[in-house]
Amino acid sequence: MNIIKKYILMGTMALSLASCQDQLDIKNPNLPTPQSASTESGILSLGLGAVYANGFRDLKYYDGVNGRFWAGAIGFHELMGDVVGIEAANQYANQLACPDVVTLDNGNKVLNPSVPNTQLALIRSVNVNSNAGSNPLYFEWGYMYSLNNACNAVLEVVEGVTFSGDGATKKNTIKAWAYFWKGFAYARIGSIYYAGVVNDKSGVTNGKYLSKEDIIKESNSNLDKAATILGTINGGADYTAILGKLIPDYCQKGKGGILTPDMWVRNINTLKARNILVNTPVKSMTAAQWKSISDLANAGIKATDYIFTGRSNNAGDNDFVGSQNGSVISKTISSAAGGNTYKLSERFIQEFKAGDKRLANNFKTTTAWVGDASRGNAFNTRYTVIDGGLGAAGVVVYGTQKEGEYELALAGNYEEMN
Repeated sequence: MNIIKKYILMGTMALSLASCQDQLDIKNPNLPTPQSASTESGILSLGLGAVYANGFRDLKYYDGVNGRFWAGAIGFHELMGDVVGIEAANQYANQLACPDVVTLDNGNKVLNPSVPNTQLALIRSVNVNSNAGSNPLYFEWGYMYSLNNACNAVLEVVEGVTFSGDGATKKNTIKAWAYFWKGFAYARIGSIYYAGVVNDKSGVTNGKYLSKEDIIKESNSNLDKAATILGTINGGADYTAILGKLIPDYCQKGKGGILTPDMWVRNINTLKARNILVNTPVKSMTAAQWKSISDLANAGIKATDYIFTGRSNNAGDNDFVGSQNGSVISKTISSAAGGNTYKLSERFIQEFKAGDKRLANNFKTTTAWVGDASRGNAFNTRYTVIDGGLGAAGVVVYGTQKEGEYELALAGNYEEMN
């Protein structure tokens, strides 16, 4: 795995998948067999599992402290973005989140107490194969290539499946699904790592590293394939039935639902706009690129469109987003500051302007929590997250541990481009 390029703060905090266990009735998403996936029901199980199990839940190395994709891999984003802090040393998380230097109110500078004492030096020392699951940079890479691999398997198997009804529409819907999530996976790889590998066959890799720019091109290529296929689909009962079985039923509420082909294309446009925006420094952005972002955003997700969402589903850790520990926000919510795995950062609170109703509705001060000084003093905090907010009318609620009430945008969303 190559050295990380950057972490992008996506503002992601949450999700879930336990009642969906029966929907993931597949032997192994990476090794489909004619018996398990060559039928209509089999390929649908494979397509469902490819995303929600391979992409967001199951991985060879797993640690319950940081959690699965939306709590663990995304947690590293939030740690490096000063949204939260952590005291636990699992996967070097506490060191990874520790800044090189902290300047106190009196002007005194406190250096990172860790060894090595800079983030870059830490990354270079731990980003080795021998660290396996102890390498914090492994997780996003592992989940996204697991997602890509499983989608490759879907594309390989679907061509041999016989469908009832409008077979062409059903097959094309599944192919669009696989290409969309491949595009999503490559977007994250290209946006975070300096280099990546393009794998188009399941179970194998060519080991040829390409630049991050080439990986983003691969992301756009797969998103374009999905959009082209969707342009041939008129919707209808067979389309709705197939997509309805690829998305967990409990995620088909709120902003989540069965996207029409046009909605899905708009979701793709938003992801393509994001690909340009987050991978081009402002000083390097050309007028043509700004126009492309504007055009794609204008053709992107509408306020009334459905998007791909996840929803908290159970309290345990058997789902892809457990209500109490399946997201960064659920692992931050506590009655008192510092009372959960992640500690809400005072730096995050400083981003709110006086009078911002979001601040009043979602956060409160309690007795200050002071962490282990040997792990840095940048994550001591007086603040915590209010579970479910205070109920202010018309004000967003950032998070809750209540089962079934937390909704997370998995891919694009309307707000990010508006």
